Amino acid sequence: MLTFPDINPVALQIGPLAIHWYGVMYVIGFVGVFWSCYVRRTESHSGSAPWERDEIVDLLFYGAMGVIFGGTLGYLLFYQPQVFFDDPLRLFRFWEPGRSFHGGLLGVLLAVFIFGKVHRRHFWAITDFIAPAIPIGIMAGRLGNFINGELWGRITNMPWGIVFPYAGAMPRHPSQLYEFGLEGLSLFLILNVYAKKTRRTGAVSGLFLVCYGLFRFGIEFFREPDFDQGFVALGWMTKGQILSLPMVMIGLFLLFYSKKYHK
Repeated sequence: MLTFPDINPVALQIGPLAIHWYGVMYVIGFVGVFWSCYVRRTESHSGSAPWERDEIVDLLFYGAMGVIFGGTLGYLLFYQPQVFFDDPLRLFRFWEPGRSFHGGLLGVLLAVFIFGKVHRRHFWAITDFIAPAIPIGIMAGRLGNFINGELWGRITNMPWGIVFPYAGAMPRHPSQLYEFGLEGLSLFLILNVYAKKTRRTGAVSGLFLVCYGLFRFGIEFFREPDFDQGFVALGWMTKGQILSLPMVMIGLFLLFYSKKYHK
């Protein structure tokens, strides 16, 4: 059994200004995604022209707005719908805690759609370009979750179980680190190796959806269900698993039928 490290969630305090580690992780994530996209800017195999630096910066701005507002809206609609209906302005208080990956993903897809219309780029060609970079942001976010001691795992007797603050005296799976390793690092390696070869439009995006959905579905067996949600289906399925299943199905569709798209 391990004890959760005594990490101050505030990375830097300057008078009344407090910079939290979770915010630092967001910045690191966006910088990492930019770096990955910039390195691969001339390697796009989805029939799109090479990317310019300013275009990538613009795309990441759109994406950041999608993550922030989509993640907040998704959290409210998927997990706290009554809060949203009682206080719709909560959506714009984005500095308050509460984000949903699945909502953030939908927000990014909407942002990509708008970006594609403005810059005249094919939707799936854009998603194929950014998909290999997104796991960097996921890694940063999961580290932020771990530092905050939130979204902990289920009780375990494994030797690496951790006693988290506010989670009782029993050791739990460090599910945030499991997600860092699978949804983040492993997915990053898989997608970047897969995208090295020429793929038809939509294939890289499809692989991202399938792998993330499967990884998240599996990790949910080790992650403590949200206290206000519990198991939502069949006596064992969580909300995260329910939301991940459509990702896998859509991803499989893209993988099997991507040959129908024009390169």
